[in-house]
Amino acid sequence: MNWIELDTWIAATAAVTAMACVIPGLFLFLSRQSMMTHGVAHAVLPGIVIAFLITHTRDWTGMMIGAVLASIATGVLTSFFQSFGRVEPGAALGITFTTMFALGLVLLRVYADFVHIEPNHVLYGNLELSVLDSNTPPPVFVRSLFILAVNLVLMLLFFKELTISTFDPELACSLGFKPQLVQYGIMSVTATTAVVAFESVGSILVIAMMIAPPATAYLITKDLKKMVVLAFLLAAGTAFIGHLLSIRVFGGITGALFGLERIGATNTAGGISVVCGALFLAVLFVKRERQVGF
Repeated sequence: MNWIELDTWIAATAAVTAMACVIPGLFLFLSRQSMMTHGVAHAVLPGIVIAFLITHTRDWTGMMIGAVLASIATGVLTSFFQSFGRVEPGAALGITFTTMFALGLVLLRVYADFVHIEPNHVLYGNLELSVLDSNTPPPVFVRSLFILAVNLVLMLLFFKELTISTFDPELACSLGFKPQLVQYGIMSVTATTAVVAFESVGSILVIAMMIAPPATAYLITKDLKKMVVLAFLLAAGTAFIGHLLSIRVFGGITGALFGLERIGATNTAGGISVVCGALFLAVLFVKRERQVGF
């Protein structure tokens, strides 16, 4: 298939969104809380239901605000359980998002059982369809660029606090940086970024980009500044390569593997996620071979 202008906007939107996700994703990874994004994907339900109960409509704006607030609450509660309850990060997240999701189900069943409300139909967008707009650049690209700019400014403003609070919370306390407040900030930015990105590119790509590029960059370097730059490059690069392979290669490969007819383009979010995983495995293999060689 030929590369057209639409493909450029798809890849550019994916790249910008991926770089926006990398910023909170990197600090989540270093704090061993990468699956926070997956928890957010489940925890938005009560926010969506409450937004409907307040507005009595499935208007996108109200649903988005409710989802963002629910996601921020998920992040704050997870951090609270971990710090004050001395609960392991994975367990704290598990407790929080299952409780939030269950709360959403109860609210949905009791107060809104007569209307069809699911996160899939409200938030989780499709990358290929999101750029189909008569405006140039597409609004979804502009929103993604705005998220990236906000996250980048916040990281630059609080880089010292983020670094010390992530690697040495006790030193951060002694310097008056309040690492717990910094952690709440990271969780809030993560939740907001994830939910807004869900709407444009879908949950698969958001979760992959929050985890894979930071993890891959960590295998290559332990210098935080270099790690940030490298994660940006990996996120943008895998976005373009993943989309290119999705429209030209993956269809033929899957058809040959399963004995099916050759198909055209495949899902871009899935393709980019596959490239992210393959790149991580490749870097891990190379690093392992070098260590064995020594």
